[in-house]
Amino acid sequence: MITANDLKVKGVKAIEEQLANIQEVGISVRGKVKYVAMTVEQFEKMRLAELEYAYEQCKKDIAEGRFVVETAEEHVNRLWK
Repeated sequence: MITANDLKVKGVKAIEEQLANIQEVGISVRGKVKYVAMTVEQFEKMRLAELEYAYEQCKKDIAEGRFVVETAEEHVNRLWK
């Protein structure tokens, strides 16, 4: 974890030093973790995992019949009700 003060003093170097050892770095402000920093590679892996999970959920919903076939107009009308 990096404090906001460490970040002010050391800048990005403070983050780079921590990321050499761990995948995500918490940045604390007034003793509470408020931000998380990670490499772009780690962020892309996380996003891919989220997309894969969402895709699997969609496939499950379709297999279990939880979907609606409708026109765009019907869809909008249903959303506004």
